[in-house]
Amino acid sequence: MIILGIDPGIATLGFGVIEKDNNGVCKAVDYGVVKTPKDEPLPVRLAILEEGVTQVIEKYKPDEIAMEELFFTKNITTGIAVAHARGVAMLCAVKHCGKLFEYTPMQIKQALTGYGRADKQQIQQVVASLLKLKSIPKPDDAADALAIALCQAFTSRFNNLFAVGNTTRTQGNNAVSGSSFAELMAEEEKRSKKSAKTQTFSNATSANALFKSTGLSGITGVGRAGSIKPNTKK
Repeated sequence: MIILGIDPGIATLGFGVIEKDNNGVCKAVDYGVVKTPKDEPLPVRLAILEEGVTQVIEKYKPDEIAMEELFFTKNITTGIAVAHARGVAMLCAVKHCGKLFEYTPMQIKQALTGYGRADKQQIQQVVASLLKLKSIPKPDDAADALAIALCQAFTSRFNNLFAVGNTTRTQGNNAVSGSSFAELMAEEEKRSKKSAKTQTFSNATSANALFKSTGLSGITGVGRAGSIKPNTKK
């Protein structure tokens, strides 16, 4: 089983891909980040994130995707920006995978260390140990994403409780399968009393154009400084 963990962020979105065998043993497949230029407007940065997350999903074809739930801190402005990024990642997960699960920071710490208030350094050390890595994964966003993926691997017996859509976390598995995505959208449209407004981006703000104009380094994986570039073929 391939599991993708995502640590949402507007400037840096971390991802971690692990493989879990039939004996429950996990190994790291890849990890890295998707970065967005801070001088670009929010819609452009979200478009870059969408491109990056989609490429990761299409490359590794995860069976399940796990993500950290968002909690607002004192800095509400930053929290809102992260919420936008998280929404983009969730949309990509549902469209291209369909099995999406959420965990609180405390639940992730509890699953990995047995202590819900473990600090970041402890979590990173546990991640490196469990995945038999020679060093702690860098940057921190990638390490956090691997921790989220491991949390999903360890709690898979109970993941019905954490399926996105299960708002009470006590009902059955409400994760949306890829095949039912269109049906879900059709039902939602029927329930809506108002027609949704459609917003489109011009070609000038497409992901390919963004890559050319910003020189975005894109996604960095394990032990490599290369990037996964958008498809520029017409």
